[in-house]
Amino acid sequence: MPSFKPAYLIHGDDHGRIGERRARLRVVAEKASGAQGVELLEGDAATPEAVVAALSTMTFALGRRFIVVDGVERWKDKELEPLEQALGAMAPETTVAFFAREDNRTKAPPRLVAAVRKVGGDVAAETAVKPWELPKWIVERAGELGLRLDLDAARALLQHVGDRQQRLLRELEKLELDAGPGGRVNAEEVGELTAPSAERKTWALADALVGGEGAAAAQVYLSLRAQGERMTGLLYWLAQRLRTAHEVAAAIESGEPVAQIKRRLRMPSRAADRLVADARRTGSDRLRRAIEEAADLELASRGGSAGAASEDTAMLLAIERIAEPE
Repeated sequence: MPSFKPAYLIHGDDHGRIGERRARLRVVAEKASGAQGVELLEGDAATPEAVVAALSTMTFALGRRFIVVDGVERWKDKELEPLEQALGAMAPETTVAFFAREDNRTKAPPRLVAAVRKVGGDVAAETAVKPWELPKWIVERAGELGLRLDLDAARALLQHVGDRQQRLLRELEKLELDAGPGGRVNAEEVGELTAPSAERKTWALADALVGGEGAAAAQVYLSLRAQGERMTGLLYWLAQRLRTAHEVAAAIESGEPVAQIKRRLRMPSRAADRLVADARRTGSDRLRRAIEEAADLELASRGGSAGAASEDTAMLLAIERIAEPE
């Protein structure tokens, strides 16, 4: 059984991480003492007076008693003298955990910080990382897991899963399981391992169309539909990739250096090389017509166009037209 301190204060502006820590503490507490050993004070019930009353109330529950208090960022220093005294006199088999979700206007009161420390408790800050610091933060967290990522791979992870720190940590844990202890993951592998399966296959569908590979595109499309993907979702990702390819082709045709185009793409180097090569070969005119085909399909899928052909038939015919060589 884990050992517990008399008191904890978890505070900061990373509200998601604070919520995770509260949920984890509750699971551990219930495992140690059962549901009857955990008391939760939140909302209007989470006041200094309520905590004092809880600490003063005898309980017949066996084992350690846990009092979880959420929302202490609303408290004021002047309210806390009775609570300081109650914390100093509480039973040895009791743990109080305070949680403060801070922002620019509300902070955990300094007097509570001092009171928790005075009774031998822990104070931990969960602070959101600034956007420009996230790549370095990702590299550091990966290192703690025994995973080797460089800054390019960290930026690729941000691009694929967003900037929520909790989601990033979960994805790093999954990457570590794939790579193994001490494994290295590069930017392209990050894209392959973190993108959802349907999203990866939709990129494969779009890339096949951009490259003029009609049979491969049709096979990927049918696979996606067989696993239950909806037409509207597929068309969203397809149109996005086609627009990117069209922009690349137009930039190449206007004489822009390929290295400059690739920097703007913000994707792994090998994937960017393929997109540039396919866009160059296909040309901006064909890609523009492909975008128009995708737009017509989207309109039809939303009921904006009449016709006897099913969605799948319409899509397969459009794939054939888009990929057909001129």
